[in-house]
Amino acid sequence: MGFGDLKSPSGLKVLNDYLADRSYIEGYVPSQADIAVFEALDAPPSADFYHALRWYNHILSYESTKDCLPGVKQPLSKYGPQNVADTTSAKAVDDDDDNDIDLFGSDDEEESAEAKRLKEERLAQYEAKKSKKPALIAKSSILLDVKPWDDETDMVKLEECVRSVTMDGLLWGASKLVPVGYGIKKLQIQCVVEDDKVGTDMLEEAIVAFEDYVQSVDVAAFNKV
Repeated sequence: MGFGDLKSPSGLKVLNDYLADRSYIEGYVPSQADIAVFEALDAPPSADFYHALRWYNHILSYESTKDCLPGVKQPLSKYGPQNVADTTSAKAVDDDDDNDIDLFGSDDEEESAEAKRLKEERLAQYEAKKSKKPALIAKSSILLDVKPWDDETDMVKLEECVRSVTMDGLLWGASKLVPVGYGIKKLQIQCVVEDDKVGTDMLEEAIVAFEDYVQSVDVAAFNKV
């Protein structure tokens, strides 16, 4: 069904609910999907729609470099809750299977030995199925500000150094240069990390190790995904 009319309160509510547990419209980094939905809004969402407003302000920072974001922009109707069905279909099947298992057996007050055996067998099947479901991997989306020493710092080389940092559970995303004054620009770069494997302290320590290019690193935004 998509988001509907994003200029109406009902459409904004759908968008706000959709972003309650997401950082972006699709995936773990900003893309053309975010730009398509962003451009469908005629103004920032009100504070009542705080999830949508948080997302709007974040995507606003990419407006000047929106053409560099990955993906192919599609019609607005292609985005929204309709896409959730694909990611939850497996769960829906599991839930249907779970519903097929009668945990309570017969309603008769006096259960036969056969009915008790069947109930115990079904309970064992149910517990076995639950144990096979994959554990959820907690991830976070992090936006880093990497500041050079001065306006003579080679920013292309600085970004190469940052992206050369590799860790299990780390995925680099989009980046852009942001003016900070006096001809100096900082590198703003997105990444997605697995919380159990990569921390912000680890990232900052690895990046500032390139001391010929990097003066400091700050976390500009941090969101669970």
